[in-house]
Amino acid sequence: MKVILNEDVKHLGEMGDVKVVANGYYRNYLLPRGLVVPFNADTVAYFESKKAEIEARKEQKRKDSASLKEKLEALTVELTMPAGTNGKLYGAVTNLTLAEFFAKNGFEVERKRIDIPGLTIKSTGNYHVTVHLYESQTATVAVSVKGQLSKEDQEKLEAEKVAEKTPEVAKEESAEEAK
Repeated sequence: MKVILNEDVKHLGEMGDVKVVANGYYRNYLLPRGLVVPFNADTVAYFESKKAEIEARKEQKRKDSASLKEKLEALTVELTMPAGTNGKLYGAVTNLTLAEFFAKNGFEVERKRIDIPGLTIKSTGNYHVTVHLYESQTATVAVSVKGQLSKEDQEKLEAEKVAEKTPEVAKEESAEEAK
């Protein structure tokens, strides 16, 4: 069935777009919520009269996404995650982790719009993540993942350092005794 969108509908389109949808989707979901109107001469004429308003709204979205792109590309995301001594993370950095970081810093980005190469980050290092904005605009964000050792790993490292120092201390003590 051919319809005109009355509002922006996620995964379908924006206000004023003409779409072809299944009859059941139209009858059971879109029409009861007032999201669409049937495609006919009257509704086409109505949306033609509102065309300037719709275009102004789309232009505003483009400007907002351009400013968001500049802000995101200027931002360097630094995350500290629990990791082992070899740099492998206990867990992973996902698009949900990054969406929460952006929300804490005042950016409204849906997690589905964040594209991580390889779907997740599983080791420490520097990465580049793509954020899909309005239409075809994308922002590339630098992500730096740093490891934080667990208490057990810190104790093992300290024990290894003590073990490494012990032979040196023994050599120094034997050298002093020889004098």
